[in-house]
Amino acid sequence: MRAWQIQEAKAHFSELVREAEQDGPQEITWHGRPVAVVLSRSEYERLTGTGQSLVEFMRRSPLHGAEDIDLDRDRSPTREVPL
Repeated sequence: MRAWQIQEAKAHFSELVREAEQDGPQEITWHGRPVAVVLSRSEYERLTGTGQSLVEFMRRSPLHGAEDIDLDRDRSPTREVPL
């Protein structure tokens, strides 16, 4: 990951964005301290998930519509606890 001083990042913003897209995340520093990271849109989406709801995810499951799934809860005690 390349580190950019904030002044350099501002002066070369289009280059910073291009490198984020082509080479991966780019770090921005302020007074030598890392303060931000610029990511490509595809990397951001990969890290944050697909954006689909839980309902959409379950509907796309290979188990959706299956009738032979056992959903009964085991009600037996888990363990003995000494008092």
